[in-house]
This record gives sequence, C-alpha cells and structure tokens, in this order.
Amino acid sequence: MKKLKKVTTKHFLLFIVLSVSFVASIIFVNNNDFLYDQPIAEVIETEVKDTTETIDRFGNEDRIHTQEINAILKNGEDKGKLITLTNEYSLSKAFDHEYKIGQNVFVSITTMEEENTALTGMIKDVKRDTYLVVVAWIFIFTLIIIGKKQGLFSILSLAVNAILLSFALDVYINHSDISLILICGFSIILFTVISLLLVNGFNEKTFSAIVATLFATFISLFITYVVIQLTAENGLRYEGMQFITRPYQMVFMAGLFLGSLGAVMDVAITMSSSIFGIYEKNKNISAKVLKASGMEIGKDIMGTMTNILFFVYISGSIPMLILYFKNHSPLGFTLSMNLSLELARALAGGIGIVLTIPIAIYTTIFFIQRKRARA
Repeated sequence: MKKLKKVTTKHFLLFIVLSVSFVASIIFVNNNDFLYDQPIAEVIETEVKDTTETIDRFGNEDRIHTQEINAILKNGEDKGKLITLTNEYSLSKAFDHEYKIGQNVFVSITTMEEENTALTGMIKDVKRDTYLVVVAWIFIFTLIIIGKKQGLFSILSLAVNAILLSFALDVYINHSDISLILICGFSIILFTVISLLLVNGFNEKTFSAIVATLFATFISLFITYVVIQLTAENGLRYEGMQFITRPYQMVFMAGLFLGSLGAVMDVAITMSSSIFGIYEKNKNISAKVLKASGMEIGKDIMGTMTNILFFVYISGSIPMLILYFKNHSPLGFTLSMNLSLELARALAGGIGIVLTIPIAIYTTIFFIQRKRARA
C-alpha cells in the first residue's frame, strides 16, 4: 500500500509538472511577439477581391486568388495599428497560402511618405510556433502515456541528440577543414550510447545493442562507400545538393551515415531484447538454440524494416514526382532525378539492417555467455 501510494504521488507530481509546463508554453508562444524583430500582425478580416483562371501548355489548370487582408500589428513601433495587406494564392497552394482570420503572420511594412496614412505591406510568412508547440506536446504526452518511464527517457534522449546534432553541424560550418564524415562518425557513437543507455539502462542487453549498432552502421557505410567508388557514382544525381557550396558527395555520405542509424539501432535492440528474453526464461538454453531463435526473429523483422526505410525515403519525393509527371517529363529522367539519392539511402540502410541481425545475434550470445560465466 505504501509503495502504491509512493508511485501514485510520483505520477501525480509528474502530471502537475507537465500540465503547468504545457499551459505555460502555450501562454508564452501566444504572447512572445515582443521577442521578434520582424513585425507580426494578426489577421482580423479577409476578402477575396479577384480570381483568375490559368492553364499552361500541358493542360494543367489552376486558379489565382487575390486576397485583401486587414490585420493588427502586435509588436514594434506601430503596435496596435491597422495594416492592409494584399496576398495572392493559387488553388494548388504549392508556393503560397490562403490566410484566415486569427492567424499571426510576419509582415514587411511599406514606408509611407505622408503621416496619418493607412499602413500597407506584404506578408512574408506564417508565425507557426504555436502549432509546433501543440504538436510537440501531443508527441510528448503520447510517449509518456504509452511508454511511461521509458517514454520520458526517450524524450530526454531525443532532446540530447538534437542538441548534439546541432552542435556537430555548427562545428562543421565553422571549421570546414574538418571532415563531415568524421564529425558524423563521432556523433553516431554518442547518439547510440546516449539513446540506448537512457532508454534501456545499464545492462548486458544494452551493451550488446550498442556494439551491434556501431559495428553494423560502420560496416554498412564502408560497403556503400566502396560500391560508390567502384561505380564512379554513376546514376547518382546530385543536382539538388549543389547549392550548399560544400562537397556534396561528402554531405551525401554523412546523410547515409545518419539515415541508417535509426533503423539499425531499432533492429539491434529488438534482437538483443528478444534473445535475452529467451535466455531469461530458460537459462540452460544452448547457444545453438539461441542462435537459431535469433535468426528466426531476424527473418521476421528484416522485411518490414527494409520496407519502412523504402517508404520513408521515397515518400518525400512524391510531390516532385507528381510535378515532373504533370509537366510530361520522361519516366526515366523523372525517376533518376528524384529517386536516385533516395534509393541509395534506402539500400544503404537496408544493408545495415541485414548486417545487424547476425552481428546482434553473436554479440548478444557473447554477453549471455559472459553473464553465465559470472553466475
């Protein structure tokens, strides 16, 4: 009863802290306009003044709407004043937006030659921090409700990894003489160790997953690098990366490195947890049986994980594929331009997943044998 009361008190305190944090963050992002240098305005009235239908030479139809907007400035010297804005948006809304009452937008104010004249300007972008905070809190609450303690540590590991990634990119931007591959390699070690230790704790299962993840990730990167060098990068279209003004081949390889890590880590901890679970139920089980059981588990998750990678990478290219096809681009050219890099990433990740299975089996059995020897 005392233990139950203690747990309940902890849960209640956590609920209070999260609720207060949620309310405080929502209040803050709805009243943080003074922190921005760029003028922010709240839309209070909209009206569509004109609509024009367009059609291009391929028969693609669209409509251009001209929207007149009245808004109230929320920061700066002109705070509280009315500003009139003109906005054009298309039916497809590919590069523009339809603005609605209640939205906060960043604006540029047209300099007026005479005083006491109405302010006019242009809309630069939508102020999205409120929406981002709400979605972030939904994600946090979902993790904690379902994952409980592990969910809380997952959030912590995600935050730490985000900070580390930001720091790693800052190091590369400020010290371009340091290889991005080297920076990402060191970061991956930190990501793996921090994530698995925080979520799964200090135990043989976690140590096994860490070793398997690092081995599989680095080996898959090496194989991918060798294949790319042997094929002289034929078929890889880097056109979309040339604007970064850095060696885009190295940036692409660094992306491969980080992209395969998540899937490899997931497979490694799944294999390690499953094999350790089998061992805990029967501590007299032989290594041969553990190996066979591990291979069966690996075969079950191999197909689903590789499919996940394929869909994750390919899904981001769907808008561009539709755009190319709508403009009658040849099939081969369209797929080459938009899918070559994504397919390479998916294949590199798939290699990592397949390699992780046997590596995780043998590393897990090794740690189990060590645990047996100490018993």
